[in-house]
Amino acid sequence: MQLFGEIDAEHRSVALKIAAAGSRTKGMEPNESSAVPAAPTPRELFVAFLTITLSGFGGVLPWARRMLVETKAWLDEDTFNETLVLCQSLPGPNIVNMSIVVGSRFAGARGAVAAVSGLIAAPLVIVIVLGALYDRFGAMPRLAGVIAGLGAAASGLVAATAAKMAAPLVRRRPLVAAPFILAAFVAVGLLRWPLPWVLAALAPLSIAAAWRVRR
Repeated sequence: MQLFGEIDAEHRSVALKIAAAGSRTKGMEPNESSAVPAAPTPRELFVAFLTITLSGFGGVLPWARRMLVETKAWLDEDTFNETLVLCQSLPGPNIVNMSIVVGSRFAGARGAVAAVSGLIAAPLVIVIVLGALYDRFGAMPRLAGVIAGLGAAASGLVAATAAKMAAPLVRRRPLVAAPFILAAFVAVGLLRWPLPWVLAALAPLSIAAAWRVRR
């Protein structure tokens, strides 16, 4: 009995030392733990994508990057770019694919459903209402000017987002990234070549160039 008592006392002493060491370590690294944002809940994903879709008239990709990378910091620049590339290679709208990927990454199936619901619920109602209004007032001359102005603003947002996405790639690998970015812009934006053919030609070359540089 005395032996068991000594062993039990020794175990308690070791446990107290481990707890004290853990508390000291935890106290020494408050900033490091607080710097990492907590994984979003399904409710937070729903609200975030609802905010994105309500902000993104003319295109939600710029607002998605601002929300996920700059505001919430759930994704860094590289992860956002890689996720967008994956979503562009899949069937369906890019932003819908991204909502599924981001939601499932942080909260599983519930997160994916919450993100997609937040993304499409409000636009569904808004489009139905706007369709009814356009059917009634679409012949007004001033309405055409308003739509043209919205299109110009949306184009500016898309261009700004493309520049933000390209900046980290050009900074880290200017000799590899810049030629492919320029080639894609000239082929699709200026020469009007079909996007699938341009991707089919440039993707293998860009992957091979990046692989060669990393070696």
